[in-house]
Amino acid sequence: MKDSIKAAFFSHRELMEVLERELTPKMICAAELLVDTFRNGNKLLVMGNGGSAADAQHLAAEIVGRFRLERRGLPAIALSTDTSILTAVGNDYGFDAVFRRQVEALAREGDVVIGISTSGSSPNVHSALCLASEIGCRTVGLLGKDGGSIRDLVDIDLTVPGHDTPRIQEGHITIIHILCELVEQALFGEKVHEI
Repeated sequence: MKDSIKAAFFSHRELMEVLERELTPKMICAAELLVDTFRNGNKLLVMGNGGSAADAQHLAAEIVGRFRLERRGLPAIALSTDTSILTAVGNDYGFDAVFRRQVEALAREGDVVIGISTSGSSPNVHSALCLASEIGCRTVGLLGKDGGSIRDLVDIDLTVPGHDTPRIQEGHITIIHILCELVEQALFGEKVHEI
């Protein structure tokens, strides 16, 4: 057991170094995009399946509630939270439409839509991001492996390399926390105190 724990921490540290080295410029771009979006009165929609659904909810909660700073709430919606919508759309149109239909209903030009997919190829995330682009939203992918089919579809891809799902998800939550911190600092850093 001790060897397994040591190996997990080693691979985590190794991945964090790769993300810092390779994704820092893209994280800055994604944070600037979110800052501009909120300043312009637009919102964030975020989605994913399974563990990525939980990450989507986590991101929306940090944006609507707070991350480190006591400040006003910002508009963000996780598209994985309403079981009535998910089951109605899934039943009537199929599971591949559960996010697309919500993007159709809620997204407006100038919004940001983030799709989280450890494979980079989740069909329902892909479909929703396609529609988001058509509507005039900016799109971001928190992806894994080689970025899959979503990588070339989004405006900004934050692809965590590798094939180990737990490490990819650890990368995603680290990126989410960094984005939240950058957004808060840019919008509220001078005005409020850290909690």
